[in-house]
Amino acid sequence: MKTCLALDLGGTKLLIGQIDEAGNILRHKRYDSGRLDQIAASALIVDSLDDYIATVGFEETSPSAIGVGLVGRVDPVGGVWLQIDPGRSVPTPLASELTTRFGLPVFIDNDVKSAAQAVARFELSQADNFIYINVGTGIAAACVVSGQIIRGGHFNAGEVGHTRVGVNVGVTCGCGRAECVELIASGIGFDRCARLLSPTRTTQLSIPAEPARVDVRDIFALSREGDALCVELVENASEALANLVMNLVRVTDPETVVLGGGILSDGYIFEKMTAKLNPTTVRFVTGGVRLTRLDADMTGLLGAGAVAMNNLKSQVIL
Repeated sequence: MKTCLALDLGGTKLLIGQIDEAGNILRHKRYDSGRLDQIAASALIVDSLDDYIATVGFEETSPSAIGVGLVGRVDPVGGVWLQIDPGRSVPTPLASELTTRFGLPVFIDNDVKSAAQAVARFELSQADNFIYINVGTGIAAACVVSGQIIRGGHFNAGEVGHTRVGVNVGVTCGCGRAECVELIASGIGFDRCARLLSPTRTTQLSIPAEPARVDVRDIFALSREGDALCVELVENASEALANLVMNLVRVTDPETVVLGGGILSDGYIFEKMTAKLNPTTVRFVTGGVRLTRLDADMTGLLGAGAVAMNNLKSQVIL
């Protein structure tokens, strides 16, 4: 059975692992990352791969390819990492650089689009028309229509976190708009809204000094106990997410909507969100609106593996 090396670069960590065609993670190792620009992040990837090969090695067979999931805009055809965000934009030919360094074919993609490929490959039986929404530190989606991920003219499709969803709390986003769903229902959003609303609400929530963020798990725990602020934060976020799902359903007509990410992993806010879905709006979502069955901590790694395997078989979702 073929295997590949998978790399998932997130905001705080780089995961490297060897994955087989069935989606089994044979071995893996974590490396701390932190906030880096593309040059520093590329150097971290190279150094960490060197360490992984030296200290962890390969299970049974050597990998046939390397797949990398990256935050930001990615050109998967050209193998270019275009941008992390507007303030960190240094187009980097990462695929060719890694191929030259390690002697294996290398395939890269955006992290959420990579995760969608893992969902399609390892989880869904019908994967021609679905939406994958990731709710974590931020919010983004991959919309698959007729077997192809919608990428857009600048590889920027799916940034649905910057969508207004009819929940007004008074937050302004760095994108220049107000009331973006990411500023209400993501890890960043819960922190922002908690700071905004806490001076005028009754709460037991501990709000740390910035740049530390409020722990969303604390918000959920206090919400369950009836804490006024935390109940409001959860209600706002679940309504915002429900509206986001329904808006996207109207746009792409998916058979299934799959949600993942750390904010949803315990199911608490997911249950509240699904209760707000209008049955008429989601009546054609025959596969349901559901949480991914993939391990939340490993979805990105599996996504990077799926990117490599799909490309090796010339079945990449474009």
